[in-house]
Amino acid sequence: MNTYTVLIIDDEEKLRHLLKRIISLEGFTVAEAINLKDARSVLQKNAIDIILCDVKLPDGNGVDFVTYVKVNHIGIPIILLTAFGNISDGVQAMKNGAFDYIIKGDDNEKVIPLLHRAGELVAIQKKITHLQSRLGKQYSFDAIIGKSVAIRKAIEMAVKVAATDANVLLLGETGTGKEVFAQSIHQASQRSGEEFVAINCSAFSSELLESELFGYKAGAFTGAVKDKKGLLEEADAGTLFLDEIGEMPLNLQVKLLRVLETKQFIKIGGTKPIKADIRIIAATNRHLQNEVKEGKFREDLYYRLNVFSIEIPALRDRISDIPILANHFLALFNEKMNKRINAIDDACWPLLNAHSWRGNIRELKNIIERAVILAAGPTIQPTDLPVELQIQQSNKPGAISAFDLASVEKLHIQRVLNYTGGNKTETARLLNIGLTTLYRKLEEYGIRAI
Repeated sequence: MNTYTVLIIDDEEKLRHLLKRIISLEGFTVAEAINLKDARSVLQKNAIDIILCDVKLPDGNGVDFVTYVKVNHIGIPIILLTAFGNISDGVQAMKNGAFDYIIKGDDNEKVIPLLHRAGELVAIQKKITHLQSRLGKQYSFDAIIGKSVAIRKAIEMAVKVAATDANVLLLGETGTGKEVFAQSIHQASQRSGEEFVAINCSAFSSELLESELFGYKAGAFTGAVKDKKGLLEEADAGTLFLDEIGEMPLNLQVKLLRVLETKQFIKIGGTKPIKADIRIIAATNRHLQNEVKEGKFREDLYYRLNVFSIEIPALRDRISDIPILANHFLALFNEKMNKRINAIDDACWPLLNAHSWRGNIRELKNIIERAVILAAGPTIQPTDLPVELQIQQSNKPGAISAFDLASVEKLHIQRVLNYTGGNKTETARLLNIGLTTLYRKLEEYGIRAI
């Protein structure tokens, strides 16, 4: 059960002490104040959840105090008490933002239920604040993990442009974290309180992408039975993230250019322009300058989007960040899967560092997730990594080839053995071989059971 602190503000000592006793018996912590000056001091020095305040006080009026609380102590519900029912006071109190207004004596039985209701409101507000805090951290620049020179340079540039309203073009391979950068730029901008809307331009046909971006009026085409808001409208006053902008068809590039130039757009089937105060952050893994030369991307749109460009480094260009990222993902999947894997074995690092990482951070995340699933012991072992990482081509004499059948068989046996937690009978059953054959292969390959 949550324990809430209630501040009672009343100059009548006997009533204040009586309320304190009743409220304390209900499990609430109670603080006291005899006037508004005293109450302001208590609020500054203590974490108060709910206020129970008399209307007539020696140094002021409780109805006016509601406004003070709403401005200076946001989120604290305030319940007013009065000895005399006054409709105008009650109406004004509610207008000022009071949680409720009750009459002493007549409504005594309402105090405790009201406090519990106010406590429920406080709990909801605290949960919202906590979620907002987590969301802010998730999409802040602190969420971009890495200490390499390459990634720090990209972050530094992103921080600088976030403070402006300039359009941004994020360049980099698939899986490098372009959307994380886009979210972080939005979160650090003056538009952070508004919507961040994202769309992958490669995921839709030309017609569907147009309707998603611009929306449409009812009757604009077969199946358009009612008006639909487009993402341009949804992102008004906020940020629109256009991922894989290089995949946008030329006919839509013309329309997007028009939006950037006029800050207006027209829905499909519509006639009236709609204002669109949006910031565009675009991303691509293509070389847009080459696309412009080949006539696949409009030059005027390119320069409109490329007001400020940031190159997001590939993972192979920031190898020193692999341990930081891998351990971050390990902690993430430990929590998600309720597992207790303490570390990644030192023998894994040479394999991870030597990998080509064509899928970049996304590929590393998937590999660690898979390793957490497979790991049977307290540490991730090389055998928990994919075969292509375990058997890497080398110029050294006698190096194991990725096509060597015995090597692949050894790794597969080790993986199944890890999966069964060292149970040889179950391992033999899953491999569809006899237990004697399994023992022979364990000895042949030098495999140690867990």
